Amino acid sequence: MLKIKNPVLPGFNPDPSMLRVDDTYYIANSTFEWFPGVRLHSSKDMVHWKLLPSPLSSKKLLNMVGNPASGGIWAPDLTYSDGKFWLIYTDVKVTEGPFKDCANYLTTATNIEGPWTNPIRVDGVGFDASLFHDDNGRKYLVQQTWDHREYKHPFHGITLTEFDTETMHLKPHTARTIYRGTDVKLVEGPHLYKKDGYYYLFAAQGGTVWTHQEVVSRSKTLDADSFETEPGDPFITNFDTPDFYIQKQGHGALVNTPGGEWYYASLMGRPWNHDTESAWDPRGWCSLGRETSIQKVEWDEQGWPRVVGGHGGQVEVDAPKDAIETDAPLEHSRHDDFTEAKLDNDWQTLRKPFDDHMGQTGDGKLVLTGHDSLSSTFDVSFLASRWQAFNFDAETKVKFDPYSYQQMAGLVNFYNDKHYSWVFVTYDEDRKKRVIEVAQNDNNNYVSYLKDNAIEIPEDTEYVWFKTKVRKESYTYEYSFDGKEWHEIPVKLDAAVLSDDYVLQTYGGFFTGAMVGLAAVDYSGFNQKAEFKFFDYKELGDGE
Repeated sequence: MLKIKNPVLPGFNPDPSMLRVDDTYYIANSTFEWFPGVRLHSSKDMVHWKLLPSPLSSKKLLNMVGNPASGGIWAPDLTYSDGKFWLIYTDVKVTEGPFKDCANYLTTATNIEGPWTNPIRVDGVGFDASLFHDDNGRKYLVQQTWDHREYKHPFHGITLTEFDTETMHLKPHTARTIYRGTDVKLVEGPHLYKKDGYYYLFAAQGGTVWTHQEVVSRSKTLDADSFETEPGDPFITNFDTPDFYIQKQGHGALVNTPGGEWYYASLMGRPWNHDTESAWDPRGWCSLGRETSIQKVEWDEQGWPRVVGGHGGQVEVDAPKDAIETDAPLEHSRHDDFTEAKLDNDWQTLRKPFDDHMGQTGDGKLVLTGHDSLSSTFDVSFLASRWQAFNFDAETKVKFDPYSYQQMAGLVNFYNDKHYSWVFVTYDEDRKKRVIEVAQNDNNNYVSYLKDNAIEIPEDTEYVWFKTKVRKESYTYEYSFDGKEWHEIPVKLDAAVLSDDYVLQTYGGFFTGAMVGLAAVDYSGFNQKAEFKFFDYKELGDGE
């Protein structure tokens, strides 16, 4: 029998919305400030998942310029009804402070690979909105509801509002709170289902940290405050399983198979600790961000859903009995020679699409035009893909001729605009030479490690090779002038700095995960270009 091995989507793939159409399962994940918006995968066996084109691939569908880190796309909801896919997505503009300004949008497509319709702005009541298609033909938006008032809890319960399919807008006067959560609070991420005469509401609680959980409630109506909470333990949580390989499970979505089995896709984390730390406090550092797990679900005699193996879940789960084996790799090593005129689906950019302003690709090279620094939220020339294994090497080859220290291009490891490091080519105005530097931005404390000892690039050197070696707890950078003889730069960086849990210590937007990629910066405004010949990402396993 095929086995699902968790995580099924390793690396930064949180807030899964899973559905089935005929014999194919789909998962949509949050992408936050990364463009294009919403990450999609498909599978027929829940074991092997194929990456699909992201639906929000134009400025018309998504404009995130200026969005704060971990703003943007929160918890997309993908459903299928009336012969088409319905995608609800939230663009969050404010992540910290008393307000959570956001807009919820709807777009549809008859084919999962598009084209997707122009977006309809639905509302801004709260985030994590999802659409419920009732079997009587009526549709409803279900969402977390935000309350900015300092004397109230900001998570104001789960609101349900009828959606008018004639006007394609909500009926705001129908809005009511159907569920307020338990004393755990922070109720969010709702998905509504109907089974055996009950409406079942699945919602997350406890915040997306170690206390995270999913709670289930049900009602025979959609009336205000009519939902009762599932008795006993939460549906899924790892709060009380601190030694388990999987942590943070909660927010997710339910699906059934053609043969009548049930599964639940959830976000999850895999923390690690430094040798000098307790395994419980801190519980660890999730440098791969929040990933996606799948657990099997059974229904008890009282009609409540229960996770097979207990509320902590399992690492290995029986795949559906009627699974159709899917041809997709379980690991994510890749090599890009930039021979195509279009970037492959693994690449993401910050807040806006890759276009002629940012650069060009094709004919065996990627040209990036230097603009803002990596600390900007506006005009950054940076392509990145996810860390999807704890141990990997990533390598590139770059040609860059700066004439100012304000011009830099190289290989980057990145969490957000306040937390990143890179090895790059720049200019030393004292030596009047190109040099190699390594720098880290740790909560906006920027450190250049080599300074006056920055490595001189020989005059006759056209290309410089850069490599990063990530080994779970730490990572390093290397350089070469011929692609054969490598030199390790004696700077060992702590991978925890690029984890959700480290960023959470100083910033409320900690929802993405570490990325690795290629960047060009020219904040002098003269748009110096860098040419990259390839990008190679080679996974070396998780070492578990």
